[in-house]
Amino acid sequence: MFVAPDPGRARLRNASRAVIGVALAVAVAELCGLSLVASITGGLAALLALFTVTDSTVRAQRVTTALLPAAGFPILALATTLHGVPLARDAVFVAVVFAGVYARRWGVRGHALGIFAFMNFFVTQFLHARPAQLPELYAAVGLALLSAGAVRFVLWPIERRVPPAAVPPAPPGTGLARPTTRQAFQATAACAVALGMGQALSEDRWYWAVGTAWWIFVNTASRGETLVRGFRRVLGTVFGIGAGLLIAIPLNGAPAPTAVLVALCVFGIFYTAAVSYSWMMLAVTVMAGLLYGLLGVLDPGLLVLRLEQTAVGAVCAGLAVILVLPVTTHATNDMWIQRALRCVRTCTAEAAARLAGSPVADPAPHAAELELFLGRVRLSLAPLVHPLSPYRGRKARARRVLALLDECAVEVRGLVSVAADPDASHDARLAAACWRVEAAVEALLAPEAERGAERRPAAPSVHPARAAAEPALAHLHGLERLLAQLDGPLRTSSRSPLVGA
Repeated sequence: MFVAPDPGRARLRNASRAVIGVALAVAVAELCGLSLVASITGGLAALLALFTVTDSTVRAQRVTTALLPAAGFPILALATTLHGVPLARDAVFVAVVFAGVYARRWGVRGHALGIFAFMNFFVTQFLHARPAQLPELYAAVGLALLSAGAVRFVLWPIERRVPPAAVPPAPPGTGLARPTTRQAFQATAACAVALGMGQALSEDRWYWAVGTAWWIFVNTASRGETLVRGFRRVLGTVFGIGAGLLIAIPLNGAPAPTAVLVALCVFGIFYTAAVSYSWMMLAVTVMAGLLYGLLGVLDPGLLVLRLEQTAVGAVCAGLAVILVLPVTTHATNDMWIQRALRCVRTCTAEAAARLAGSPVADPAPHAAELELFLGRVRLSLAPLVHPLSPYRGRKARARRVLALLDECAVEVRGLVSVAADPDASHDARLAAACWRVEAAVEALLAPEAERGAERRPAAPSVHPARAAAEPALAHLHGLERLLAQLDGPLRTSSRSPLVGA
């Protein structure tokens, strides 16, 4: 986790910018004379705006950021107004959960707005906000979004130089066939049960169970992904509570050191989010303990309760993905692997057309898309390659698939680089090699029932001198070889899939 690659120092830049954005939001709230509760609300709003808005263009990011108040302000009003009416408050909270997850069908913008709406309800419970505080909460959130926007789009516009990576869209589907619809019902069921069990543990701090169940469903698409995320959340919380006992409790809310440590936690959240969910949860848990210290309510018993509530939320999320409209991990794996292979085929065809002299063919966008699909493949296979996975054979096959797909991406990047050279000349052998690559992909994508009747692709024999003479041919032959090697781990029987259905 400490030596994970950070190309272009993107994670370092984003984490540093987040610290500046959150610090500016809190400083502005304090300078305006707002209360501690409002300042904390503003800081969390700025953190969410910088963390959840991930549109593929700067303009779209601006629009999403501008829309956040439309999702957050009505929820703030509802949550504070219903604070003293438990039954109505709980019913509305569950409805917000469903709407927040259901909104993910509209892509990254719906995802960001759904998270922001949920967290505004959650924060009012965390801070025990009352209706009389609503005006200053509005002011704090508005100032925080302006501060975060100023840092992101004016002071440090990282995305202008390095465009953010687009998120590959999930298959749309209709009705319950749509993954986001199924997940909305799963998350609602998990959060409803977590709410009841959390209140049985504590009438005041029950919301941590709901928050745990909610966040476990964020950025997951299958049963296996959700279960692994729940385990990592509990693990990160355990270590975070240990750190909180050693750090937050001795500080006892001292403003200056607490502010410095909260800034370090914000940095840790952003820097580790893409690398390790457990490390990110450690930072979140320590930050929560520090904020409780500022509010004057921190003690060891509260941290133990936090762990209990986290365990409740994780168990509820796990049961929900198993019992309520489950989306199998095997189906998700198969979908993303197929999309990655189709992208290899498209990129190969575009590169061949470019080398043949086509002025409109461009394989570069497809190569970038391939990287995104491979990221989704890694995420979907994470449950199987997890150290605690009991399926040794499937784990080995999954690791082999990941390694071979990564090598395919290397060959594709090399092919794109060659195709971009204006001096690269067309060779008649390229068309035949591209055809063989496309045929190998088609063979791998064939339905299970048709696979037995097809001839499995054989690894090509490559003449070293020829390959060296034509770099494009070398990359195409490499793709042929890798696709032939993928045949084994991908052609598993229905009773022995990569991940059990």
